[in-house]
Amino acid sequence: MASVLLRRLPLCSWKPALSSWTGTGARFQHSQKHQDDDKRTSRLEPSSARTLMDIGTRRIFSTDHDIFRQSVRRFFQEEVVPHHAQWEKDGQVSREVWEKAGKQGLLGVNTCEEHGGIGGDLLSATVVWEEQMYVNCSGPGFNLHSDIVMPYIVNYGSKSQIERYIPKMAAGQCIGAIAMTEPGAGSDLQGIRTNAKKDGRDWILNGSKTFVTNGWMCDVVIVVAVTNREANSPAHGISLFLVDNGMKGFIKGRKLEKIGLKAQDTAELFFEDIRLPADALLGEENKGFYYLMAELPQERLLIADMALANSEFMFEETRAYVKQRKAFGKTISHLQTVQHKLAELKTQICVGRAFLDSCLQLHAEKCLDSSTASMAKYWASDLQNSVATQCLQLHGGWGYMWEYPIAKAYVDSRVQTIYGGTNEIMKELIARAIVSEK
Repeated sequence: MASVLLRRLPLCSWKPALSSWTGTGARFQHSQKHQDDDKRTSRLEPSSARTLMDIGTRRIFSTDHDIFRQSVRRFFQEEVVPHHAQWEKDGQVSREVWEKAGKQGLLGVNTCEEHGGIGGDLLSATVVWEEQMYVNCSGPGFNLHSDIVMPYIVNYGSKSQIERYIPKMAAGQCIGAIAMTEPGAGSDLQGIRTNAKKDGRDWILNGSKTFVTNGWMCDVVIVVAVTNREANSPAHGISLFLVDNGMKGFIKGRKLEKIGLKAQDTAELFFEDIRLPADALLGEENKGFYYLMAELPQERLLIADMALANSEFMFEETRAYVKQRKAFGKTISHLQTVQHKLAELKTQICVGRAFLDSCLQLHAEKCLDSSTASMAKYWASDLQNSVATQCLQLHGGWGYMWEYPIAKAYVDSRVQTIYGGTNEIMKELIARAIVSEK
């Protein structure tokens, strides 16, 4: 237990100081704040650092984040990388890695302690997103679990729902998923057919979902369902429900075979006359669509930041490759065309990073709007796919071999422009804000 607390210790220093701003304490805190500000302004940005993945860079982070990043990086290198190839064959990660992540304090990082989370800030959660991308291991669905599913329960759940799920989710003992997409309803959430009808105080849930991340391993899934077909618009008749694994009528279909994200369990889910108690309703009846709209910006920011982090990884992987790969009697890094391509890639990635860090800062201050989040998701995931294509090309034929990290990064990147709302939908949302009269 002592070792667990020691590993979590850096998280404690992120919380605001509780002592009052009086006397010596106030002068010390004021001085400390200026020291912290000075340290942040002196931090290198990635464009000037030795590599794009260096610890201790980027002004949005502090030394506490750096300490945490070291711990997270070590976790992924020791507990994820050695097992990932086997997980790709299995189509899922192990339960053990979830529990280890919980013990290490990597789940529910941005969930407050009073609800059973870790109590870190958004940028601490960001560290976990990025470090997973820096090891090129897409299997563990920690980010969806911690920063998409858990916020729904914390923000809209009852006290009993929070107490039931959040502590176990932070410990890695309860894996979360969210089921939105259906065979006939993807980006158009208003087209869903899964429905829940009242029967006394209970609800009877019927329908099916697909492309559910963590779907095969989940212990609880948030299901988006129609509860009022007579509403003025479909948006006014959607509710969210918490469905536990093992409930009668809850059937997990096959694990879906994908071209990428091979270690990430993605499943079809079926709901056949599931009787749900009244307290399975998450939030208010018929308010589900509004909850989804409120939470989607964070999901899109998460996708964007992971896309940028993966681009940084691919660049560094390619830089290392061209510096040792020989052709025409010298390493190909000596070829001007290769040098110019690397210059283009690094510039594009660093420009994207500057925008993403601005978005992260805005969201940390609760100022990120939906349109800007859509810009981040569209731009970063498009960039990720462009970087993947160009980096694979620089690897030549070896880039097409599965044993090379760039091959995995290439196929994993493709879905980024699709889930979380397709990039075509992102452009629609951005354009809507541009031409709006409001």
